[in-house]
Amino acid sequence: MARIDYSDPAKLDERTSGIVAKNRNANIFRMMAHSPDYLRQYCRLGAAIRFRGELDPILRELAITRTGILCEAPYEVVAHKRIGKGVGVTDEQNAALESWKSATCFSDVQRAALAFTDEIVTLRKPADATLQAIAAKLTPGALIELQLSVGFYIMTSKFLETFGVDMQAPEETV
Repeated sequence: MARIDYSDPAKLDERTSGIVAKNRNANIFRMMAHSPDYLRQYCRLGAAIRFRGELDPILRELAITRTGILCEAPYEVVAHKRIGKGVGVTDEQNAALESWKSATCFSDVQRAALAFTDEIVTLRKPADATLQAIAAKLTPGALIELQLSVGFYIMTSKFLETFGVDMQAPEETV
């Protein structure tokens, strides 16, 4: 149950209402609409992460979903397992993300990205060996995008959990 009320759609300005509607009135956007300027900027960066750049979308979604798991944000996990499936993450990979280290369904670059993700989320910074392992497999641009994706979804996961944003049916989540 949400810890504060969702924004009142009747009180939203036209631009903010449009952003919420464009995002299928998902609860995260309804909550974030309390701060229209932040919502707009959040959506701009989120769109860059999800739709632009050179980072492989499968790698991105594996990292984002793993971030949600580590941050204990089920809303995020459900949403990005669905999104990941849409870009090529297999059902086996989605199922294995809880305990990926023992799974055999991940490539070497995916394993390096997941190790990097785990350390970004759980440590102050990734170990040098972990950073070097993923840096050897990605361009500098893709590496930057991977780190910023994980960081953005740490923030998103913490937002969801701070405000107790309610789960929606999988087809409704973003």
